[in-house]
Amino acid sequence: MKIFLFLLAMSSTHFFSQKLLTPGNTGIDSRLIKDEVSKAIWYAENAGQKIEIGSITTQLQRLNTTDLLIRTIVEMKQMPNAKWTDSTIVKFSDFSPVYHSSYNSMRDMVLRFGKNTVTGYYLDKKTAKKDLIEIPATGYFDSSSYPALIRFLPLQEKYTAELSIFDYNPNAAKKGIMKAYVQSTEKGNYLNKDVWIVKTTDDISDKTATVTYYIDTTTRRILKQDMETGGRKMSLETVE
Repeated sequence: MKIFLFLLAMSSTHFFSQKLLTPGNTGIDSRLIKDEVSKAIWYAENAGQKIEIGSITTQLQRLNTTDLLIRTIVEMKQMPNAKWTDSTIVKFSDFSPVYHSSYNSMRDMVLRFGKNTVTGYYLDKKTAKKDLIEIPATGYFDSSSYPALIRFLPLQEKYTAELSIFDYNPNAAKKGIMKAYVQSTEKGNYLNKDVWIVKTTDDISDKTATVTYYIDTTTRRILKQDMETGGRKMSLETVE
């Protein structure tokens, strides 16, 4: 009986546990990755109405035979002269991280991803306090790149996965390696296009925030994102 229960427990773990994705086993098809620039309008929902609060421009550019640049520029309507620019370099074949920088009016951050260690700095512009970063880490994606990675996963009905990611925030209780989660995947239709509807969350928000992606099944472009956290709803709608 004990052997039977042990085998049952092992089989249950095998069939129901989610697959942990790292750069060594993404299953992505790099042929789907194309150079592109897209712009999405950022809306907040208030009393059932959509209010435009800004825009996000995303660029994917193959830099050479091995490296892919992912750059996002955030512009807020209330602060037209204060752009937020994030630049991430990953390996084209498997999204293993190389470099990440993030600059805005409040802080600057730079991360360099080594074989076993992440190094860099975080500069708080309000206090002029500069934290040097040196954290051991292996087998992960940069947290800024996993939303782009999701587009190129081997998506299918009921696809789920866990992703090992690295995130740094000096004010967060948890820094370094954590997880992101593909909670569900289903087929749908958006603007008369067949899409994968992929719902995600992560440990950065302690699983309190979700992002649902509407991904064109043919081009793998993100057509829309729905975001929800703490009862607040926002969306990003691609316009070009």
